[in-house]
Amino acid sequence: MSTVIDPVSAGDSGRTRPGSSCPPRGYGELVMCDALTLSSLIKSRQVSCIDVMTAYLDHIELHNRSVNAIVALRDRDALLAEARERDRQLADGHYLGWMHGFPHAVKDLSAVKGLPFTSGSPIFADRIADADDLFVTRIRAAGAIIIGKTNTPEFGLGSQTYNPVFGTTATPYDTSRTAGGSSGGAAAALALRMVPVADGSDYMGSLRNPPAFNNVVGFRPSWGRIPEAGFIAQGAVVGPMGRSVADVTHLLSTMAGPDANAPLGIDEDPEVFTRSLDRDFSGTRIAWVGDWGGYLATEPGVLELCESAFDAFANIGCRVEAALPDYKPEDIWQLFLRWRWWAQLGLVDLYNDPQTRAQMKPEFVWEMEHGLALSALDVTRAAAARNDWQAALTKMFETYDYILAPSAQVFPFDKATHWPTTIAGRPMDTYHRWMETVAPWTMTSLPVAAMPVGFDDRGLPMGIQIIGRHGADRTVLQLAYAYEQATKWVERVLPPSLLPG
Repeated sequence: MSTVIDPVSAGDSGRTRPGSSCPPRGYGELVMCDALTLSSLIKSRQVSCIDVMTAYLDHIELHNRSVNAIVALRDRDALLAEARERDRQLADGHYLGWMHGFPHAVKDLSAVKGLPFTSGSPIFADRIADADDLFVTRIRAAGAIIIGKTNTPEFGLGSQTYNPVFGTTATPYDTSRTAGGSSGGAAAALALRMVPVADGSDYMGSLRNPPAFNNVVGFRPSWGRIPEAGFIAQGAVVGPMGRSVADVTHLLSTMAGPDANAPLGIDEDPEVFTRSLDRDFSGTRIAWVGDWGGYLATEPGVLELCESAFDAFANIGCRVEAALPDYKPEDIWQLFLRWRWWAQLGLVDLYNDPQTRAQMKPEFVWEMEHGLALSALDVTRAAAARNDWQAALTKMFETYDYILAPSAQVFPFDKATHWPTTIAGRPMDTYHRWMETVAPWTMTSLPVAAMPVGFDDRGLPMGIQIIGRHGADRTVLQLAYAYEQATKWVERVLPPSLLPG
């Protein structure tokens, strides 16, 4: 069970490792530095890239087996050789960027040239990527060294990270329980300090549910902030995770920015995310949707923990009050189902081939069969419904500056359970109904910060979503930062295996 440390009375108890503890006393403690501090230490050559890579690889060797977060880890000698090259570049005055020398693992739904690209599926168990995805190219250009991949559910379906290729990922706060998904590997790796920052992706809460289950920070950017090719604003986005909001904003600045292949992308200089996050929130009005008036099933304790965060928001000048949009939540769910079914049809060739269909998990088959049953009229009506839901939220934002919602409806559950079939005695009729709290915000492509709110009496973590207007990514991150300074959950509560003794 994790230990909660009161930041006022505990002082430097040795159980917490805030960023201010860096530079570390020994190189083995480098992994405890926040990413921005680590970046500064490398740039000033107080530590070498070899030191950093060695510290992280040693730490991964010690801790990864307990959670199975990092998969397809590259050869140690090859990684150390790349770290030496980064040191030579620094010595020659060639500094690549704020991630210079960082070890970085990419979620296994994205492509990294020369590395396995399985998407957690036995269909692609032997696939090797022949090129980098765009955001991976940008992370490399900022100086990072790709060390491997982070685990994900098969094709990213479901907020429970297990697959037949690499196995199951656990939260380090209780290794018998799931890390969530689909960015479960990334979140667990962050929580155990096995990477400085992490990338993830999100359709149905995959940058929100795993941070809640692992006591880290996630951010789902506005659609188009990080370029996506094509002319249809689907629900999926890639985005950053970290152990602090400042780390997250800097990774966002690296991943974001316009691209010629993304005609619907946001054309704004991503450098804005490297600026100060300080802001006065006096008089800010925030709506709390909670369980939508009892509509959502929630495990006992989830709402109470989320509501305990209201004091922190009040302390930074905000007023939180219960309020709901003028739109039926059951209609949002039906809209979500249809839009997601349609989105999955890009993989229909795998379903149509009997050999590959036989290797799909049942949830994927379910998505495909419903998608194939859609008519053009169904999709047209879903698009109209999405516009109506957007209009309802636009109206709500005339009164409120932000919206709060739980990041999950349950606490981390047994990792042998594929998905919760009941919550508080209420049956779940699909494999993802227990995650419905994240679906409304996906459908409007709004920016959402996923922040920790604390732990239940079992030591299990929970989180809250901070939702803002479309394109207002920076203001959402500023509120997340102010809340973080008032709570400091990531610093206050380490996973049990990182506690001294």
